[in-house]
Amino acid sequence: MSVTSLTRRQILLTAGAAAAAAGLPALGAAAAHASSPVFAHGVASGDPLPESVLLWTRLTPTPEALPASGLGPEATVRWEVSPDPDFRRIAAKGSFVTGASRDHTVKAVATGLAPGTWYWYRFTYGRSVSPAGRTRTAPAAGAAVDRLRFGVVSCANYQAGHFSAYRHLVQRGDLDAVLHLGDYLYEYAPGEYQARDVVVRPHEPAVEMTTLAHYRLRHAQYKRDADLQALHASVPFIVTWDDHEAANDAWSGGAENHTEGAEGIWAERRAAANQAYAEWMPVRYEPGGALYRRFDFGSLASLSMLDLRSYRSQQASSLVDPAVDSPQRTITGTAQMDWLLGSLTASGPQWKLVGNPVMITPIRVPSTLSTAELGAVQTLMGGTTIDGVPYNVDQWDGYQADQHRIIRHLRDNGVKDTVFLTGDIHSGWACDLPADPLTYPTTGDSVAAELVCTSVTSDNLDDILGVPPRTGSLSVEAAMRANNPHVKYLDFDSHGFSVLDVTPAGVRMDWYVLAERTDAGSGAGLSTSWKVAAGTNRVQRADGGVL
Repeated sequence: MSVTSLTRRQILLTAGAAAAAAGLPALGAAAAHASSPVFAHGVASGDPLPESVLLWTRLTPTPEALPASGLGPEATVRWEVSPDPDFRRIAAKGSFVTGASRDHTVKAVATGLAPGTWYWYRFTYGRSVSPAGRTRTAPAAGAAVDRLRFGVVSCANYQAGHFSAYRHLVQRGDLDAVLHLGDYLYEYAPGEYQARDVVVRPHEPAVEMTTLAHYRLRHAQYKRDADLQALHASVPFIVTWDDHEAANDAWSGGAENHTEGAEGIWAERRAAANQAYAEWMPVRYEPGGALYRRFDFGSLASLSMLDLRSYRSQQASSLVDPAVDSPQRTITGTAQMDWLLGSLTASGPQWKLVGNPVMITPIRVPSTLSTAELGAVQTLMGGTTIDGVPYNVDQWDGYQADQHRIIRHLRDNGVKDTVFLTGDIHSGWACDLPADPLTYPTTGDSVAAELVCTSVTSDNLDDILGVPPRTGSLSVEAAMRANNPHVKYLDFDSHGFSVLDVTPAGVRMDWYVLAERTDAGSGAGLSTSWKVAAGTNRVQRADGGVL
C-alpha cells in the first residue's frame, strides 16, 4: 500500500491490529512512570559497546531539587545491571555521586558485560527504586551477525505534536537500538515554531533557550514525555545533535537564530547547550570532548555518528557565493573529516553506515514550481534563493569541497556498501549518491546511498502549504525527482519514524507515517520500503516491513 493511497482510517486499523496481535512489551509508558517522583524523568541507556553500555537517569533527592533550580544536596545513586528482569543475578553494579552542579543527572558506564546480550538495569536512592530499563550490548568484534534492526528518528518538536512515533517503536519490541539523528528537542519559545502555527504543547520555559537553566528545563520537559520515557527504557539510543539542540542553523561561530548582544555571546550559549546535552542525554560525551564516534556491530556493520555543527564554517549566502565550494570552508572540520575518510576505507565490518545530521546528496530545486510552491520549499529547506529558486546551503550542498572530497574518496577507493542515514529535512528520501550528478545515470556511477527519515512532529511541506497530506506536494515531488534523477523516493508530507534492517544481503529502510501528529493516540502505518543490495551502492524499491 503506497502513502498516496494510505488513509488515516487504514493507518488506525492497521496499527491497532498489529498492536493487538503482538501485545505490548513489558516496558510501556505506564511502566516508565511506575516509580516515585525521585526518578520522575525515567531511565535511559546509550552508546552500546560489546562489553559496556552507558546508563542514565535524573535524581530528585528532595522536593526543591527541581531541574535547573541549583538546589538540593549531593547524593549517591546506586545502579545495577542484570540479565534477568527480576534482578536475581547481578552482572554489574556501582554508584554515582550527583548534585546540583550537574543538575542531579546520573551517567554511569556499566562494564564487564557479555557481548550481544540483553540486560535489565535500575537505579536506587534510599528506598526509592527507579523503573527498570532494558538495554543491549553490541556484538563482539568480528562476530558473525545475521541481522541488525534500528529505529531511526529525528526532528521531534514538542510544540508541534505528540511523540506517538516513539510509542510505536516501543510496541515493536524487535529493535537493537534507536538512532536519533538530531533535533531531539527545539530551542523556540511558545508561538515561535509549532504545528501549522498551533501550539499543541507549549515549551517550558516559555522563552527561547539561551542560558544553561533554559536548556536544562527544556531537556527535563522532553524527558517527562511518557512515550519518550518508554522508548528510552526499552532500548539503547545512539544519538547526535543537529542545530536545534542549540539554535537554528548553528555553525562554529554563531547561528541564524542567535543575535549577538541581545541573546548573549554565542560561545557561552553553545557551551550551555552542550553542557545540558552532556548532562541529560545517554551519550558518551562530556563538554570539551568530541561527539563524533564510531560503533562496530560484529562483522556486519559499522556506524559513524557525525557532528556537523561544532566545526562547520558559516553558511554561504547562496550556491553562487564563491565561498560555497571554497576548500577553506568545512562542514566537518579537518580532524573529523580525516577520521570519517579512514572509517569509510577501514577493513572490518561489511556495511559502513553513517549517522548524518544533514543531507549529503546534491539537490537542485526546479525553477518550474509555482511561487507558492517555491516559497514553501524554501521555508522547508531553510536555505537561500538564486533567481527565485531555493537552495539549502545548510546541507552538504553548501560545503561542496567537503562534499566532493567524500564522493571522490568513495569513488577512487572503490568503496562498497556505504549508506548515509539522515534526518533534518522533515521529509522522507531514498537517493543514490552520484559520483557526478551531470552524467548520472547515463555514465555516472553511484558511490553510496542515502536514506532520510521524516520528522517525528516538525512541520513539512503540506503543513507549510496549509493543504491536506498527499495533495499539493505531489507535483512538487514529481518535479524534484525529474530534476534530480538520483532521487528515487521523496515524501514531503508525512510525520513518523523509520526502521532500518541490516543483513549481509542488504540494507532496507521502512518508512512509517502517523495518522495525526497532534493526536496522542495516533496510529501509524507502513508507507514504503527501499533497499540497498550488497555491492550495488544503489537504492531500489523493496517489499514492506512489519509494524
